[in-house]
Amino acid sequence: MTMPPIRRRTLLASLALASPALAQTGAPIRIIVPFGPGSGTDVTLRMLVPRMTEYLGQPLVIENRPGAGSTIGTDVVAKGPADGSLFVHATLSSIGIAAALYRRLPYDPIRDLAPIAATVFVPLVLAVTTKDFEPRTPAALIEALRAAPDRYQYGSNGIGATGHLASANFVTRIGARAVHVPYRSGAETITALVAGQIHFMHDITGLLLPHHQAGTVRCLFVTSDERSPVMPDVPTLREAGVPHYPAYSWFGLFGPAATPRPVQERMSAAVQHALADPVVAGRLAELGTPTMPGYGPDRFAAYVREETALWGPLVRASGATAD
Repeated sequence: MTMPPIRRRTLLASLALASPALAQTGAPIRIIVPFGPGSGTDVTLRMLVPRMTEYLGQPLVIENRPGAGSTIGTDVVAKGPADGSLFVHATLSSIGIAAALYRRLPYDPIRDLAPIAATVFVPLVLAVTTKDFEPRTPAALIEALRAAPDRYQYGSNGIGATGHLASANFVTRIGARAVHVPYRSGAETITALVAGQIHFMHDITGLLLPHHQAGTVRCLFVTSDERSPVMPDVPTLREAGVPHYPAYSWFGLFGPAATPRPVQERMSAAVQHALADPVVAGRLAELGTPTMPGYGPDRFAAYVREETALWGPLVRASGATAD
């Protein structure tokens, strides 16, 4: 039996309204990375995109929009069209930290964004430059920082980024002072560390590993409870005798708050498809960023609320502000 043309058109229009992505099959989907090229969020997303494209049957376009500790790119999506055409690969700093760091944040991380899927968990490592810098152990670094307040500098990929707060928390916990130097991307920060323009920083183990192996930087300890499988020679924070402090991040996909539920589910499924690929998961493990499978819209939303409640007091206690 053939459906009458008018009824068929009505049904197709209803489906399009229920799930805008159905009306956009083949159209590119933009995913904003609120950090520069070479950052952890950028590298991670570029590993996921081929498998996500495979699942969706639509091209995904990555757009780097760095600035203001990742809030510029995140705000673009918070205020963007909720039709399945725009998402952001955001981080703990964009969401859970930004609300406490900025007094005039242009978006509300909970109200204005829809959590789609978590991608990876990100333990950090503290590294020092080996260029004209004497400290080569955690104890020596702590001693140097305590002995010369504000003489030494640490870098990060922006005010309010997790690398910034990790270093700020470290300095506070050891009773020292150091100067923060923000850069536009993690790659720029690592380049500055190698050149000796800054003295220490926190970042992902996988991004610092090649420089650690080359001897241009020295990784002193990882902030996780266990040693990193990609950096087994580097002790944990506890093994190094350093007072505990929060130093980690996570990445995840978000859309505008009004993104229809069918679109959220479809994009979440695409992320899960990518994370389930053994090659992708293996490459992410080599970076020291284990995957977070199973964090769909509901579970991820609950996790985001918990992290926001946890990090707000930590940010305020650190004294860090961005405006």
